[in-house]
Amino acid sequence: MNRLDDSRPFVPLNIAVLTVSDTRDLDGDRSGATLVERLTGAGHHLADRRIVRDEVEEIRAIVRAWIAADGVDVIISTGGTGFTGRDVTPEAIEPLFEKRMDGFSEVFHRISYDKIGTSTIQSRATGGVAGATYIFVLPGSPGACKDAWDGILKWQLDYRHMPCNFVEIMPRLDEHLKRGKLRQA
Repeated sequence: MNRLDDSRPFVPLNIAVLTVSDTRDLDGDRSGATLVERLTGAGHHLADRRIVRDEVEEIRAIVRAWIAADGVDVIISTGGTGFTGRDVTPEAIEPLFEKRMDGFSEVFHRISYDKIGTSTIQSRATGGVAGATYIFVLPGSPGACKDAWDGILKWQLDYRHMPCNFVEIMPRLDEHLKRGKLRQA
């Protein structure tokens, strides 16, 4: 189902990784490390990597800064997608979305269901676009990060993926912003 058109060039993206956790540090961050290993192994650039506590405003501040940064094309967060009182990543990030990517969550859950069955319903993985930046909110397990990368992101973040991919529409993500600026001129 996934096929690459080798006549097209690979286009490396700048991807930031955010681990949301009250207990992890860089040495113990297996999920963030999994994402970094996979994205750099695919040929993309690690734009930034951080760990933040499960606090809405702290999460939001980092994601807002990355959305505004010229050097970040994609943001991938891991952690904080469950149902406990400290799981606040979707609440922090979804209000920033200009467009929600319902299909990401649906495909992620389909892939996850094949691996962990009905336990997939305990994740609130989500995705969207803000400020011409793709944002993906993943669960905090290395397995979930592998599933999301290997099953979805590796393909959609590759310009060679056919019949379509996220990279080819990146130049058009901010058309509404450009039109607004033209109208004001």
